[in-house]
Amino acid sequence: MTIDPERLRKIYEQLKADAESGGYHLNPDEAWTLGLVEGLLTNEDRYGYWACPCRLASGNKEEDLDIICPCDYRDADLNDWGACYCALYVSEEVLEGKRPLQSVPERRPAQRPKAGSRPEPAGGIRLWRCRVCGYLCAREHPPGVCPVCKAKRERFEPFVLPVSALPGP
Repeated sequence: MTIDPERLRKIYEQLKADAESGGYHLNPDEAWTLGLVEGLLTNEDRYGYWACPCRLASGNKEEDLDIICPCDYRDADLNDWGACYCALYVSEEVLEGKRPLQSVPERRPAQRPKAGSRPEPAGGIRLWRCRVCGYLCAREHPPGVCPVCKAKRERFEPFVLPVSALPGP
């Protein structure tokens, strides 16, 4: 499968702009990053979504939601390792050369809950939480795109803030 170079460059530039506007950074090794973006586009053509190019996707979007880029593990990997699993995203320390890139261990659990098997939260104030970055919003429906990390609507999950977590009068 060959990706049109013009499409590849356009998506790379958009991804880079989105990352920077959200406080994230793409890997400064442009050849490496373009290869990863090519993998994302190949997976989009193959599955219809941006499955991480460094993980094995099932082809079932519900089962793969946690590995759709940006994956659920990106922020934790950036904090702990300075890069996400595939090193598409890097921390500011890595970007500035203050921290070397290193291998990132797989954080995705081998046994994952089946799609749609998550229990409904009960009690408290109902919110939507972005599974990628933790952004919370109090709306009837989740936003189409996370304003922080640009993850799409399907990456939001119901979240209940316990009333006991609110400050007292």
